[in-house]
Amino acid sequence: MTGTAATAKAKDKRSTAVVWTVVLGLFVGVPCAIGIVNGGESTDVPAPTTEQRTATVPLLASAFEAQGVCYGWRLYDWSTEISVGSNLGDGTSVRDDPRCPRWIEVSAAVRYTSSSSESQDSASIAVDGSPDIERADLYPIASGLGRFGLDDDAFVDEPGWAITRATTVLPLLAAEVGLADPAPTAAPPAPSGTPAPLPSAGNDLLRDRKGWLITAAVLLLVAALFITVGVRQRRRATAPGRGAAPGAPSGSGRQPRGPVTAQRPGAGVAGRTREEA
Repeated sequence: MTGTAATAKAKDKRSTAVVWTVVLGLFVGVPCAIGIVNGGESTDVPAPTTEQRTATVPLLASAFEAQGVCYGWRLYDWSTEISVGSNLGDGTSVRDDPRCPRWIEVSAAVRYTSSSSESQDSASIAVDGSPDIERADLYPIASGLGRFGLDDDAFVDEPGWAITRATTVLPLLAAEVGLADPAPTAAPPAPSGTPAPLPSAGNDLLRDRKGWLITAAVLLLVAALFITVGVRQRRRATAPGRGAAPGAPSGSGRQPRGPVTAQRPGAGVAGRTREEA
């Protein structure tokens, strides 16, 4: 029986070690893995999408036909040019092109930094023009971009959208300062039908941290399961008659009662009678 008790005790120790290994792996390994997957941030500035560039070029071409001024954009990731375009087409600059003797171009340099850096993300915006356009006329155009929500924050948040959007408002701002005639605007099509209701936006806290919340809930459930299993195994190991040596105290500290020999009825009376005789 002593060997059985030692085997049971060793088995309980192995089970406890496995439980703690799994718990530590879940509480430490899983969060670390999630942090590695979600922590791989990129500092690359995104260029305008194909749809944004394709939609912008025809608008600039229409403004050129009405005003005789070329309009273009240029986007930088720090000092590296990542996108350029104009009314001449995507990838074509208005600078030094004989088809554009008069031009206005908006440029932006966006700088992303890593989360470990003390520097903040930033953007700088500039508006340049052909030699015949004075700087005094370009300044109100650059400052006028803020009226359309095209400030530094907009360029940091969505560089591709901001640079193409800024290019499309250049004809309007140029007309305001007298550099060109107002460009004709097409009337927007009348809405048809009933618009579908927008879906519920939901909770930003839950949406942004959904993965972490689910992981935390799973870890808590697993931890509760392991604790329950450990308590049950402990009770089984200390219960009388389960791997305990004869005479060993139970979990309450009481000594087990030995077997009581049944006495035959009348045996005590007969014994006393023989002794008296």
